Amino acid sequence: MNTKEKFVITVAREIGSGGRTIGRKLAAKLGVRYSDKELIRNLREKFDLTTYAIEKLKGEKKSWFAEFIQMVAPVPKVGMIMDTDSKFMQNLRSDVTTNDIYKAESEILNAIADDSSCVIAGRSGFFVLKNHPNKLDVFITASRENRIKRIVRKQHLTETEAETIMDSIDESRDNYVKRFTGNSRYDSRNYDLVINADDHTEEEIVDIILAYIK
Repeated sequence: MNTKEKFVITVAREIGSGGRTIGRKLAAKLGVRYSDKELIRNLREKFDLTTYAIEKLKGEKKSWFAEFIQMVAPVPKVGMIMDTDSKFMQNLRSDVTTNDIYKAESEILNAIADDSSCVIAGRSGFFVLKNHPNKLDVFITASRENRIKRIVRKQHLTETEAETIMDSIDESRDNYVKRFTGNSRYDSRNYDLVINADDHTEEEIVDIILAYIK
């Protein structure tokens, strides 16, 4: 990847691995745009979504609903997701499909990548932007134990709550990626660089990525 020309770095990550913060710090070090909640904001505007919005968008398997909620607001309590009559689940759009979201997501990601150099968090960027001429795909992972600890610390949940939500989001993200790419998000062949965040600070991981680029 040539940083002297317009480039894009996609950072896919497991929840609780610190990947979102790593992406933000990487973008800051490179002096480029970081796209994370910007994408969610655009989707909300496009589909007229409320803060806790979007229909569950799923068939028999979970969709990206849990991930979406986690992105636009603090991780909800387990019961808020499981109870379909809860206030958390109200005001959902029944006319928006997963295909609608993926199509809009792809258009937004391509527009961002075409506009300027950037770091993009998750969102199947490794696949959506596969034809981008100057791209680096990174995946951040971590041990189950450390991921749970981070979620507990960041979201003020119990370990049981953190584990339940983590498993739900892991499944929903992988199902979403499989549906539209035909690949598991855990397949290392999707990425140029896979980093285990255990025993590394966020700053150290940013330096690893920068060293790889150089």
